[in-house]
Amino acid sequence: MSDFDAIDSLLDAVGPQAELPPCDVRRELRERARLSKAQVARALGVSPSTLSGWESGRDPAGELRTRYAYLLDGLNTKLATETTAVPAAEQPTSDTTSAAATATPTASPSPGPDQGEDEVELLAVPEPCVLCGRPAAQRVAGFAQHLTPADCQPTATEAPAVEQPTSQASKTPRGTARPAERPRGPARRAFQEPSGPAGLIREVVQGALAEHAGDVDAATAALVKRAIPDAMRLLDETRKGARYDVIAHPWIPDILKKQTARGADQIWEARPKWTRHALPPGQHEVTALDINGAYLSALKTHLPLGQLEHSTGLAHDRRRSGVHLITPPVWEHEAVLPNPIGQRDEPGPLWVTEPTLRLLLRLSGPKHQLCAPPQIHESYTSGATENLLEKFRIALKDARDTAIADGDGLTLEYVKAMYSKFVSTMGESNYNRELYRPDWMHLIRSQAFANLWLKALKAHDEGLAVVRAMGTDELHVIGDWRRVFAEGRGVTEVKVKDTYTATTDAAGHEGEGE
Repeated sequence: MSDFDAIDSLLDAVGPQAELPPCDVRRELRERARLSKAQVARALGVSPSTLSGWESGRDPAGELRTRYAYLLDGLNTKLATETTAVPAAEQPTSDTTSAAATATPTASPSPGPDQGEDEVELLAVPEPCVLCGRPAAQRVAGFAQHLTPADCQPTATEAPAVEQPTSQASKTPRGTARPAERPRGPARRAFQEPSGPAGLIREVVQGALAEHAGDVDAATAALVKRAIPDAMRLLDETRKGARYDVIAHPWIPDILKKQTARGADQIWEARPKWTRHALPPGQHEVTALDINGAYLSALKTHLPLGQLEHSTGLAHDRRRSGVHLITPPVWEHEAVLPNPIGQRDEPGPLWVTEPTLRLLLRLSGPKHQLCAPPQIHESYTSGATENLLEKFRIALKDARDTAIADGDGLTLEYVKAMYSKFVSTMGESNYNRELYRPDWMHLIRSQAFANLWLKALKAHDEGLAVVRAMGTDELHVIGDWRRVFAEGRGVTEVKVKDTYTATTDAAGHEGEGE
């Protein structure tokens, strides 16, 4: 092929981009066809979280855009044809029956204030539960299943398909995924079994070792390099059958966007960076404690589910989560405890995250009474849940615990890279295009900082002298810390990072020894 032929081929490939309907129409077409996100994503060769982004306003490009447009156009044509094909005698005659006979055969309950987008569909015709195979009247996130354990009776073997009624009124509408077409059995139940995600992690680690002929260093480098896409794959695996969608690319207010290419946004994370100014006179043995898996523990925090909505006023709704513009209270305990909002040079209002606000409200409450309540001016929040990433967190925690017990440094480094890079790249990053949630990134990091601060408070309340609190995982104390904190490598334990001697003279001047 000549140089000009190559150019001609390139020019032929450049054409008008395929037209896509608005994002709300994209989701409506999928739901009317009773297709789950997992089904559509699998057909297009993308992850369900990527499809969530396309249904929330983000547009695909290139070949993926063409394929997605083709699918949506086909769904629109098929659904329109089926709607017009209903005989006139079967058309509804009242508002009540009209709602039941539209092209959408199921209805999703309106989400409550703390539920977010709950994809629970009521089925007109029962379908086999993906867990036990018995008839289920609901579909959750695209999968037919029982909502209560009493109704669901899993069996060790795959249950036979439920025979569908044959009357015209109860036939499954055309264009829907029939139960026989749905994968069933152990593969669909794996997300509820501890061995599912753990098996996925183990399989990847073994594959990397085999690929690099047992070279642990080379396998570690390869696993760390692929940690981000693997974390997203694990997230998708642990979200199967979950009540809430992960909205991967929602609308984000300007305060959460970087002000310049290399700058930062307007959110203050309250990172601790504090050292006690003075100690009692004498010589003191200081223990530097390392907090294990700080970011891993912080994945359990109240995360907003949907698009952030603006509000003003002093009220705080604990069923919602987001970022808040506050005037922080005066902190009068700097001599013995760090300021909960971290070291800040400028006074006045600032944007803080949900964990920081909840910490300040807790410290101003009747139990502690350490400060005045913060003054809330405005907020960007959405309905929230503390358990959105819980299965993801547990899968990583279990893999970490197993790796420590087995002395498996390779898996330990891989798991650490997965959760740390997952948190650090969900903002404006070129390394993770599947998830854009700078609000989540700030909230998770702030939760890690708040967790460290609460450990400092616990040490202080138990009679230890807090000497230093830094970042997410460094706490220096004087005293018998083992009666306060459990020692070990688990995420609920601490380990010794260093010990040193601090000496203070009668004038209050401090020195540090070995």
